Amino acid sequence: MCAQLPVPPEVDISPVNTGGVAGLALTPPAADGTTILYAHGGGMALGSAYGYRGLAGALALAADAAAVLPEYRLAPEHPYPAAVDDIERAYRWLLARGRLPQQIVMAGDSTGGMLLMSVLPRLKHQGMPLPRCVVLLCPGADFFAAEAVNPDDPAMAAEHRRLQAAYLHGHRLDDPAANPLRADLTGMPPILIQAAAGDQFARGAHELAERARRYRVPTTVKLYPVNAHDFQSFWSFLPEATAALRQAGQFIRDCSDAARTTLGS
Repeated sequence: MCAQLPVPPEVDISPVNTGGVAGLALTPPAADGTTILYAHGGGMALGSAYGYRGLAGALALAADAAAVLPEYRLAPEHPYPAAVDDIERAYRWLLARGRLPQQIVMAGDSTGGMLLMSVLPRLKHQGMPLPRCVVLLCPGADFFAAEAVNPDDPAMAAEHRRLQAAYLHGHRLDDPAANPLRADLTGMPPILIQAAAGDQFARGAHELAERARRYRVPTTVKLYPVNAHDFQSFWSFLPEATAALRQAGQFIRDCSDAARTTLGS
């Protein structure tokens, strides 16, 4: 389904090897030196860089930034920490290619956003410089909930448990290394969280924002009057999605401008 969504025609797409992790590089015509490291959603078991090239391309175009989409490994064949390892490898590759951390933005949708929030504390623990800012589109924080988001839907509850078990593969649900809602978020870069008012996963997005603020992380939350999860994917026909990506693009540009000012001084 995602692969059939449109891609902005202005964005150039090419294959890339991000330190051993295959992926796609997206370059809009006005890319200004900022690179978005994008992690797609899909419950840690579905999705691909190809399938999410439309959403990542639209965000890159809105931000006047290049984007890299790693084809991170998926459960059940590759449970935790394979996906975290792959995103970390892609980030280190960007640094090795000469990108300064202030020129890198991390962005992701749904569980891809939560994947980034697992990578960041690991990087900090290793003494690595962190990216300039983070954009989370409908982050799937409820992926780590002990119970299904909608217990009245038996099929949804069963699928939630199946994906959770496939990814964690025996790790404790409250393991801070895997679950960002249990992690120490001290020192994380500024975060933008977008959520849909009618999304059943919106509760987890607010929980993540509250936790980040508890650790004094500058956190902005924008709530849109939409019922669909990952509504930003529908930017080609949904006005709220267009507005959301425009706002995310402005957030990234503001972060990039602040970084250039800091570097210039």
